[in-house]
Amino acid sequence: MLILTTTVAAGALTLSACGSRGEDKSGDGSKATVVIGLDAPLTGELSALGQGIKNSADLAVKNANKQNEVEGVTFELRPLDDKALPNAGQQNATKLAGDKEVLGIVGPLNSGVAQSMQQVAQSNGVTLISPANTTPDLTQGKNWKKNDRKRQFSTYFRTATTDEVQGAFDGQYAYEKMKVRTAYVIDDQKTYGVGLASSFKDQFTKLGGKIVGTEHVSPDDRDFKAVVAKAKGAKPDLVFYGGEYPASGPLSQQLKDGGVDVPLMGGDGMYSGDYIELNKKAQGDYASSVGKPVEQLDSAKKFIADYKDAGYKDAYEAYGGSTYDATWSIIQAVKQVVQDNNGKLPDDARKKVVDAMNKVSFEGVTGKVSFDKYGDTTNTMITAYQVDNKKWAARFSAEFKKFDKS
Repeated sequence: MLILTTTVAAGALTLSACGSRGEDKSGDGSKATVVIGLDAPLTGELSALGQGIKNSADLAVKNANKQNEVEGVTFELRPLDDKALPNAGQQNATKLAGDKEVLGIVGPLNSGVAQSMQQVAQSNGVTLISPANTTPDLTQGKNWKKNDRKRQFSTYFRTATTDEVQGAFDGQYAYEKMKVRTAYVIDDQKTYGVGLASSFKDQFTKLGGKIVGTEHVSPDDRDFKAVVAKAKGAKPDLVFYGGEYPASGPLSQQLKDGGVDVPLMGGDGMYSGDYIELNKKAQGDYASSVGKPVEQLDSAKKFIADYKDAGYKDAYEAYGGSTYDATWSIIQAVKQVVQDNNGKLPDDARKKVVDAMNKVSFEGVTGKVSFDKYGDTTNTMITAYQVDNKKWAARFSAEFKKFDKS
C-alpha cells in the first residue's frame, strides 16, 4: 500500500492569506477557504448511492456558508469519483491529501475502498469520515470478534454503525420477528458482504436458527443458475445476501423464477430504489439500513426540505442523512479549531481538526452525532425495511443493544 508523507504546509493558514483559492469570493479578501474532499462512486452501478452522498455533502457545505457557520471561513466541496474501486479511492485520497486546504474527506461508500484510503489519510494527518462503511475491522481491527479491539487509524471516523451491529440485527430480526428457522447464506466475497453475512450467521445460529447452506458469488455475476439450484435443494425459509443491489436484484428475481419462493434479505448495500428497479419480483424482500428512516425523524425535516429546495436530480438515498452529518462533523471540528485559535486556522489545522473530531457532539439529521474511542458512531439504531408495492417500507427500528435484550 502506498504511504505518503505529505503534511500541512508550513505557515499559518490565517483568515487573510490561504493562497489564491483562500480569498473570499465576495472580494473583501477576509475569508479563508477550507476544502472538504469527497470520495464516492459517482459513476457505475453504485452511482445512485454515490450521487446521493455527493449531493448531501454539497447541501451541508452550502448551508454552512449560507449561515456563516464558521466565521471567517468559506467551505468548498471537492468530489472525486472512485467507481467503487479501491485503487481509485487510494488515488483520490492521495490527490486530496496533497492539497493543504483539504482539512477533511467525506467517504467512501465501500468498506473495501476505505481500506485503501485509511493509511493515506493517516500518513497525511487528514480526517476521513464515512457515512456508509460498516466493516468492524476498519476501526477495531481484525480481532474484534475475540473482543481484542484496538483503534486502527486515529484519523478515521464514521457515522454508520458497524456490521457487528447490523448483521446481528438482521439475524435477530429474521429469527424473532420473521419467525425464520432456516437460512441459506450467500456473500459476494467483498469486505462488506463477507462481514455482514458472518455477523448474520453468528446471531441467527446463536438464537437457534440453522444455516442450511452457504455460497460465494462474484459481485459482477448476473447469472445465478448454479446458486439457485443449490438454494432450491436446501429448502430454506430465507435467503440472506451479503453484498450490494446490482447483484442482489437479479439474484432475487432468479431465485423466485427458479422456485425458491422465499424472501431475500440483505443489509444497507441492498437498500436502494435501484434494487426494486432491477428486480421485478422484489415484493416481500427485506433490507436493513443504518439509523431510522429520515422521513420519520423530526431532526431530519429541515434536511429533507432543503434537499428538495436545492433541486438535486438524484435522491439522497440510504446515506443522505448520515452524509450530511459526516460533513457537518468536519465543519463543527473546524469551527472549534478556529474558535480555539482566536479566529484563525493554525499551522497544524489538520491535526487539530482530527483532535476536535473526537470531541464532536451535536444534534444532527440522524439524531445525536458523536464518536466513541474507536471513531465509531455512538448511534447504533438500525431499521428493517420490506419491499411493498414497489417501495421500501420501514417495518421495525431499534437500537440493537436494546433489541438484543427484548
